[in-house]
Amino acid sequence: MKLLKDILYGLNLVSVTGNTNIDIKKIEFDSRKISNDNLFIAINGYNEDGNKFIINAIENGAKAIICESVPQKIDNGVTFVQVKDCRQSLALVSSNFYENPSSKLNLIGITGTNGKTTTATLMFQLFKLLNKKVGLISTNKIVIQDKEYKSNLTTPDPISLNKKLFQMVEIGVEYCFMEVSSHAIDQKRIFGLNYNVGVFTNLTHDHLDYHINFSKYRDAKKEFFDFLNHNSIAIVNNDDKHGNYIIQNCDSKIYSYSLKTSSNFSLKILEKDINGMKLKINDKEIWTNLIGEFNAYNILATFSLAQSLDFDIEETLNKISLLNNVEGRFERVSNNAQNQVGIIDYAHSPDSIEKVLITLNEIKRKNSLITVIGCGGDRDVKKRPIMGNIVASLSDFVVFTSDNPRSEDPDQIINQMIKGVDRKDLFKVNNIVDRKSAIEFACNINGKNDVILVAGKGHEKFQVFGDNRIEFDDKKILEKTLNKTT
Repeated sequence: MKLLKDILYGLNLVSVTGNTNIDIKKIEFDSRKISNDNLFIAINGYNEDGNKFIINAIENGAKAIICESVPQKIDNGVTFVQVKDCRQSLALVSSNFYENPSSKLNLIGITGTNGKTTTATLMFQLFKLLNKKVGLISTNKIVIQDKEYKSNLTTPDPISLNKKLFQMVEIGVEYCFMEVSSHAIDQKRIFGLNYNVGVFTNLTHDHLDYHINFSKYRDAKKEFFDFLNHNSIAIVNNDDKHGNYIIQNCDSKIYSYSLKTSSNFSLKILEKDINGMKLKINDKEIWTNLIGEFNAYNILATFSLAQSLDFDIEETLNKISLLNNVEGRFERVSNNAQNQVGIIDYAHSPDSIEKVLITLNEIKRKNSLITVIGCGGDRDVKKRPIMGNIVASLSDFVVFTSDNPRSEDPDQIINQMIKGVDRKDLFKVNNIVDRKSAIEFACNINGKNDVILVAGKGHEKFQVFGDNRIEFDDKKILEKTLNKTT
């Protein structure tokens, strides 16, 4: 419980009506979750005015309201705090309520189109191997030392985020590795957090359904680095053409990493096959069971972080060789008696699927590559034909199927993907809307030593149809079906 006057610290206040010397038990932005002695923040949604829910919040027991416009009729027993920006205020109030936990540990934020989950998880693994107390906030899961929680968003809402950071501080976590999505930056979920390090992986076409155009998407990523303080560290992928733009207004100490250009930290791939890669980092050779150039970048970003924080180089490299693959990220799930290889990957953007397919083409030798993939409904429509073209051109056989159709007709989504397929590649394409049937079909046409890639959903254990979530696990289905075809 905190005094309202204390948790209002730092807010851009317009007016305050009522008593601020009152106890607040909990903060909420969902009026349905309000109970006695709670603070309600009336955030505007895309289609809803937050003020519409003030009455409901008061009826449920709200003692104070934060809003951008005070209603004409107000309850005399309720304190109204008018602010210029409710989203920003939610972030600051949440941080204040949980005693500014981000300032009490080392918070590392990882942002970019691709590689966030893998990079954050590899960093978490490495620092744990280096005997540090660690936390992880990612798309796959939230981990506080050894305890795991489900994750519903890449970057949680400010209340959940600060609560988890507070829990980490309570048990002595030293380093927290957090994925930072463009949505979270734009919606100010991370506003007011104290980041010690910001890491930029790459920037390619994605989320234009939300950001409208690429410039706005790019600028959302840039904003994260604009607000890093001068005592922080920025680590940037020097091979990405947007890297210099992203950090042009950054006041932090900047380190770069690269496979192709001159940088503070570099890496060379010496060998690669379906079992892993031999790498050369700072003149030392190591083996990793991670596969692909994209994972080489993820490993190098992880190494760069450890070096920027002055960890011993020999110990760091020794531990990097022990890092494990991340669930649903180029995850090898089966290799049965036919020596058929199944790969599960979360790739759902043009750039990420292209990189996965290029990697598989490099290591499959003369064998066939069969790809099962769809595109999410109610998401970026423009990328569908682009992805269709990439997948058909880089695979030997393709099965277009449903992903998470949501409110859209999956047949229409598939048709939009097919529109991008080059005429010469159309013979490779099969359409099977039911995802389970699509995976089974791919396994049945799969030959000895062939590779099946099931892409788009990765670690997810569900499919979304309309408002319904149906249990679905790519990995389980692929594993089971491949073993049946032995």
